[in-house]
Amino acid sequence: MQLTRIQQIKGTIELKTGLHIGGGDSEMRIGGIDNTVIKNPVSDLPYIPGSSLKGKMRSLLEWRYGLVDPIITGGRPFSFQHLKGINTPQARDLLKLFGGAPGSDTDAIANKIGPTRLAFWDCSLNIQWKQDKLGEHTSATEAKTENSIDRIKGIAANGAIRQTERVVAGAQFDFRLNLKVHDDEDLLNIVLEGLKLLEYDSLGGSGSRGYGKIRFLDLQMDGELLQARFDQIHPFSNMIGVA
Repeated sequence: MQLTRIQQIKGTIELKTGLHIGGGDSEMRIGGIDNTVIKNPVSDLPYIPGSSLKGKMRSLLEWRYGLVDPIITGGRPFSFQHLKGINTPQARDLLKLFGGAPGSDTDAIANKIGPTRLAFWDCSLNIQWKQDKLGEHTSATEAKTENSIDRIKGIAANGAIRQTERVVAGAQFDFRLNLKVHDDEDLLNIVLEGLKLLEYDSLGGSGSRGYGKIRFLDLQMDGELLQARFDQIHPFSNMIGVA
């Protein structure tokens, strides 16, 4: 096995709806926002962690390839030991891209599959977008008030009103990931399918309530345009008519 090149995929993530990826702020502030978003501690600007992209993309691909099995995986991420129960080309490709937790009984297959191919980068807020759309002193986040409704009274339940911080819709982030290529393998289509599934689903918290809808713009790989190829991907086209 030989590393033959490292492909670099770049582009822009644009928010179609507000995005909330929690910042884990444990400091309580009187009158402050209950759920803050993660921010760069130096610039105080929101960003999208690479770990959030990787985790959600991996999860969606596992569901797409039928690798989420309560008996085989028990709800854990698909890993090398799970190949004993599900050993498909898609399962092996997923482990090539994202890696897995090897053990003493899986060293042989882990060595055969090799190292993790994908490396995600944190996505910084695009400074040009912020200057053009918000200016220098305007925040890129909003406070969204939410509540739970008492079904009998038809009013907000006691203590149910909360404020959640979101990055505003329309915000743009600089997207980047690296794809290591070994020998003559070609895993790009799976990577693009995973990114397309992110567009279909959502990123961050509260996706079922409309948060975190995104789209990828101006994708390119090693300086060559990739957006047209990405736009042609339809992950479920081969399942039309499947009962």
